[in-house]
Amino acid sequence: MFLITYKAGIYLVSLGNKKAKLWITGRKNVFDKLKESVKASAGKKIIWMHCASLGEFEQGRPVIAKMKEDFPEIVIFITFFSPSGFEIVKNNKDFKNIFYLPMDSPSHAKKWLHILKPDLVLWVKYEYWHYYLQEIKRKKIPLLMISGVYRSNQIFFKWYGGLYRNMLNCFTHFFVQNEDSKMQLRLLITAEKITVSGDTRCDRVIDVAESFKEIPGIPGFCGNNKVIVMGSTWEDDEAEWTHYVKQHPEIKFIIAPHEIDEENLTDIKKEFPGSVLYSEWLEGKGRGIRNEVPGFRDQVSGEDTGKTANCLIIDNIGMLSLLYRYATITYVGGGFGYDGLHNILEAAVYGKPVIFGPQYDKNFEAEEMIDSSGAISIENALELEKVVNNLLNNKEELLSRSASAKKYVYKNAGASDKIILFIKNNY
Repeated sequence: MFLITYKAGIYLVSLGNKKAKLWITGRKNVFDKLKESVKASAGKKIIWMHCASLGEFEQGRPVIAKMKEDFPEIVIFITFFSPSGFEIVKNNKDFKNIFYLPMDSPSHAKKWLHILKPDLVLWVKYEYWHYYLQEIKRKKIPLLMISGVYRSNQIFFKWYGGLYRNMLNCFTHFFVQNEDSKMQLRLLITAEKITVSGDTRCDRVIDVAESFKEIPGIPGFCGNNKVIVMGSTWEDDEAEWTHYVKQHPEIKFIIAPHEIDEENLTDIKKEFPGSVLYSEWLEGKGRGIRNEVPGFRDQVSGEDTGKTANCLIIDNIGMLSLLYRYATITYVGGGFGYDGLHNILEAAVYGKPVIFGPQYDKNFEAEEMIDSSGAISIENALELEKVVNNLLNNKEELLSRSASAKKYVYKNAGASDKIILFIKNNY
């Protein structure tokens, strides 16, 4: 009943929602497309990796990259449930077989597995689809969980979570991010089926950082100023920064919002006078900007000083993991909302102190990085101002926290190698 209601809701919302419309149109003729791709892969081993969205793909990416290096004869098929993952990765030339996963149902699961016939299935972090998992188990296909996280408040460990506990039993082996996850999972799964591998995101962000390439227009915007990069922000995050940005025209701010629809970008520009969109900046706009922000006009004559905008709003997706490289201090969004904190490792890998809001209980790495002094959680705008000023005015503390952030990421690298070694030894 839930799946039927969910699908009906998506169709209804799609009438006025771009993402929901992509969710529907992207699944049209998906089985025919799958048949064509499988036919083109005849005679080769097939690995299927499923990701809920873009974040999970980034976690699975270092694993399949290493698999392609070690097993060049394999073919990788990647599925997404969310448009935010599919629509970005579909244009990546490194990955040819990208699909939306059809809605979970007995018929869809049987048809999908009958066509694809994978030799190995990788499931990244979460998103449990009952019929697909049961069909994988029925066909006795090895199924590995990558970068799993398990907590006592999850449905698996509730008295009413029987259906979800059954789905856990479909997995051949679990690679979990930390010891707490293993201890929790041990209540339901035997120890020999669980390996603490760490978070594959550490491997991914290290790969990105060590292959860094300059982003057009960003060095020119930053100049020799101190720079604060705010990534994956929501409205609640941006509200904490509005006063500080207006009061500090000498600092360069880069905002990469989580949502980049036109309406949201327009609202952000209103909240931050002296701001310019990245696309506008590349066109030469934002230089010699005239506005009422203190510092942009001569305080006596009131004439334009010729200074550029001090706030750059990123109006595309895919640059954030590189943008943090330019920061003096980073802020990662999501910590003031119900869904929780976004990826802080992308910022920490460059050796940048990370600031975020109070909602980070689902992110054990946030707790660990706070304990190691690489990150700071703030409750409100006043606390944010105090923390930022202290870091900018205290070089020793800035350097110390920066080093701690980077050390944390590199110390926790290597999860992908553990998973690949297991695959080599067992399959």
